[in-house]
Amino acid sequence: MKIGATLRYSPLDHAARWFGRFLPKGLYARALIIIIAPVILLQSVVAYVFMERHYQLVTRRLSSAVTADISALIDIYESYPQDKDASTLSRIASERLQLDVDILRNTDLPPPGPKPFFDILDETLTDELRRQIDRPYWIDTVGRSSYVEIRIKLDQNDVMRVLARRSQAYASNSHIFLVWMGGSSFVLLGIAILFLRNQIRPILRLAEAAEALGKGREIEFRPRGAREVRQAGHAFLEMKRRIERNIEQRTAMLNGVSHDLRTILTRFKLSLVFLGQTPEVEDLKRDVDEMSRMLEGYLAFARGDGGDAGEQAVATDLRQLLEEVQSDAERQGHVTELDIIGDPMITVRPDAFRRLLFNLVSNAARHGDRIEITANHETRWLVLHVDDDGPGIPAEMREEVFKPFMRLDEARNQDEGGSGLGLAIARDVARSHGGDIMLGESPLGGLRATVRLPA
Repeated sequence: MKIGATLRYSPLDHAARWFGRFLPKGLYARALIIIIAPVILLQSVVAYVFMERHYQLVTRRLSSAVTADISALIDIYESYPQDKDASTLSRIASERLQLDVDILRNTDLPPPGPKPFFDILDETLTDELRRQIDRPYWIDTVGRSSYVEIRIKLDQNDVMRVLARRSQAYASNSHIFLVWMGGSSFVLLGIAILFLRNQIRPILRLAEAAEALGKGREIEFRPRGAREVRQAGHAFLEMKRRIERNIEQRTAMLNGVSHDLRTILTRFKLSLVFLGQTPEVEDLKRDVDEMSRMLEGYLAFARGDGGDAGEQAVATDLRQLLEEVQSDAERQGHVTELDIIGDPMITVRPDAFRRLLFNLVSNAARHGDRIEITANHETRWLVLHVDDDGPGIPAEMREEVFKPFMRLDEARNQDEGGSGLGLAIARDVARSHGGDIMLGESPLGGLRATVRLPA
């Protein structure tokens, strides 16, 4: 395929993509559909075949037999006129055919009654009466639940009324098959739900452990479930141990480096104290102080998570952290407004998150006079905005400033007088908590830094 060529989808692909939007996204629901859909399809086919072949065939044969008995009774009535009151005919019909037969003198057929919306007995019995008797008739399959009433117009204004049990003309035991089929489906569904729940739970537990690891939180996890799930769980634990060993080794190395470098800088400071107060010595002191600040920034960035990689996430009062940062900004002479919406309690690593807030507010204070801090924790996500009225950052450069040691020559320098790592460290802290930082235009006219964390 050529690069840049447009992908073409067939109508079947479009139909599948459209249908896929309505399918559940969870593994539990999809697994249930995989089990239930074939069962429903199979039972639908079985029910259709049963209703089409067995149910209708049996009902037609029973209705045909009842209609044949009625036809024979009419022939007997017309062939033996000596049975004027039809008592013998009624006795034979009752004893031999289990039919209740009466002859109604000088009467007519009742008006047609309402037809049932869906009744195979009414339709089948009507066809058989037309085919075998071919006389005016009237049937009622609705009025009496356990009986079927049939009236046949005879000669000389007489009407033969026949009452037959519904089971004689109708396959009335078919519901047993449907009940057994539906009952077995519900039993199968219940068993599938129980087994699937036990199989899905270890996968959900593994996902929770992985999410907690990404947020820097500690959660107890033991591999359970099927062999493949346990294998994935053991692989996750081994990966977690390797990450922890790597972090421990890196922390130990950086602690050693920072100790050695701080020792040398301390010697510089002590040596400068004994040199006296000259302009050259003052310049050297400022250089040493600048080197100390740059060293702390480099080490913090190299450690990751704002220099607090070993810190555990705990429930923290967001209002207290923001008020501390607000006080620091106001002491520097900046007008700072604070607004917190929703629950002020969040689960973060306090020192790392404090460094994130300090870096963002310091960045805003360095380039603006007015600062607004807004936090919203009404949902499971914390959304925090830091706005200033400074010159802002061009849209095409807003991602570039997150790169380590990146400096802007125009409009704004995010770490003027520093190491150029403030925003990089802040984003590392946010991402280590499972969130991120985005830059945009502020309502105050400057820059807006938006922090979004799962809290």
